Amino acid sequence: MFYLKKQELKTDPLQLLSKNWQKTMQQLELSAKDARLKAFYQAGAVAAGTALQDIHYVALDFETTGLDPVRDGIVSIGLVPLTLERIYSSKAQSYLVKPRIQLKDSSVIVHGITDSVIAQAPDLEQYIEPLLQALAGKVVLVHHLPIERAFLYHGLMSRIKEGVVFPMIDTLALERGFTQSGLKGWWRSMTAQAKPSLRLADCRRRYQLPAYQPHHAVTDAMGCAELFQAQVARHLSASTPVGKLWS
Repeated sequence: MFYLKKQELKTDPLQLLSKNWQKTMQQLELSAKDARLKAFYQAGAVAAGTALQDIHYVALDFETTGLDPVRDGIVSIGLVPLTLERIYSSKAQSYLVKPRIQLKDSSVIVHGITDSVIAQAPDLEQYIEPLLQALAGKVVLVHHLPIERAFLYHGLMSRIKEGVVFPMIDTLALERGFTQSGLKGWWRSMTAQAKPSLRLADCRRRYQLPAYQPHHAVTDAMGCAELFQAQVARHLSASTPVGKLWS
């Protein structure tokens, strides 16, 4: 996964939405033209008051050709289903995707996916149905929501003339709140201490989670899933309403 500042994203579909995800999904079902999108939105969203312990999640991660969701493309997808108590690693899914643009040397260095690796890979359009089916009715976990949401939105927009949006919980944003707010954040500003890194590996290290090879979509999705469980155990409660965390 790549990282960038939120203001670097040229288009943020989240700006068009409210946090009433049940109502939003109903409206999107009515307006969707693609049958796959209609079926996805029909699955709906859980109520905002639903406790974290009562939800089924999917951790999602993309590797991409670069940082621009309009001009760049997705080259791999990782999906890991979980609940607050268990990660279903045997049901994890990993897809290689052939983008519609040339791979960049700078991105190949990061994720190691070369032209030969994706030479026979399908286009993202072939994954739309299985991807949406895997996410339908779930709360999606990501680490760095703006880039993950925008890449999927524009990836579909360029293929079926419709984007897709749904509720997500951003483990990066959660960690920012846990490490940079309150007394600790005040003391850090007074003493000119550097802000803690929010990269996935560094966030995991603060919870004594094992180190994984970064920039592999399914491994990063697994890392995001484990991080979320650890964040809830340390800072939140299993009874916390999901509406307090999602965007």
